[in-house]
Amino acid sequence: MKKLLTLLFSVAIALSLSTATFAQDAGTKKDDTKKEEKKEKKAKKEKKDKKDDKMKDDKMKDDKK
Repeated sequence: MKKLLTLLFSVAIALSLSTATFAQDAGTKKDDTKKEEKKEKKAKKEKKDKKDDKMKDDKMKDDKK
């Protein structure tokens, strides 16, 4: 009976520690995801800015003709 209680207690401790570890990892991934989203937004904005600049240049060339 004592061995069974010891086993049960050790499993309970192991589960509680593993839950805390997984919860900690989830927070880290969330920060990484936010950083990636910021990079994607920045890249999209730069791409849009380049496109807008190109359109302005093309429009200026057309106006000069």
